[in-house]
Amino acid sequence: MSLVDTDWLEKNLDKVKIIDCSWHMPAENRDAQDEFDKEHIPNAIFFDLDKNSKQDTDLPHMLPSLEAWNEIISGLGISNDDQIVIYDNSNVISSCRGWYNFIYFGHDPKLINVLDGGFKKWKSENKKTSTISANLDKSNYEGNELSKLVKNKVLIDQNISKKEFKVVDARSRQRFEGKAPDPRKNVRSGSIPNSVCLPFVEVINENKTFKNKEDLNKLFQEISRNFEENLVFSCGSGVTACVLALAYSLVNTKYLPTIYDGSWSEYGKI
Repeated sequence: MSLVDTDWLEKNLDKVKIIDCSWHMPAENRDAQDEFDKEHIPNAIFFDLDKNSKQDTDLPHMLPSLEAWNEIISGLGISNDDQIVIYDNSNVISSCRGWYNFIYFGHDPKLINVLDGGFKKWKSENKKTSTISANLDKSNYEGNELSKLVKNKVLIDQNISKKEFKVVDARSRQRFEGKAPDPRKNVRSGSIPNSVCLPFVEVINENKTFKNKEDLNKLFQEISRNFEENLVFSCGSGVTACVLALAYSLVNTKYLPTIYDGSWSEYGKI
């Protein structure tokens, strides 16, 4: 149950913790916190993806330490046994990163959900919104790192010859094939050797809901005919990789999201 729909959330607003994990590409010139303050789903808590990532690195959105994560989530008033619904106002990309972060730090995957279609779908259905921030009573959250769910550059390089897992890149085919420049400075064009490309936009519909299981199954079979194969997802900065990871979890229910956290921002660094 990685996804919940808007009708389900509307009926369960008071039974779950709701997190707004909106994040926008720098070129969009949008302020996610400001947008949240002006309008959000009732009872939602804002989660700043940049602020709540590792700070002592020049790579974007890297996972924080376990100690930092526990402090962040405790400050949001979330407990280990809470059922959580994450949404965003950024085309369902950053909510999937939030979903991955919670699973990586040991929250029960059955208790972590992403709102299918996000805030855009919620608003299009004229469901209630609010400007009131939720009251946060500090909790004592205790995470547990599942280190097997993240890959670093050393493991990615070793895998080029070992071929123990398949790297699936969520960026556009133009960027993957080196036909378009990378939007980040000091990052070259191209892709990780032996990786394959499945642009994240291909797993979601025009209204930003995820495609049905049959369509997703076909997409993943095109890149991996063996569902027992280990898939590791990558992208530009570790965000849209999580969109593919969630999509894959819908067709392979035994799969736990595994991400190359540095992604092309690290691998393609000049």
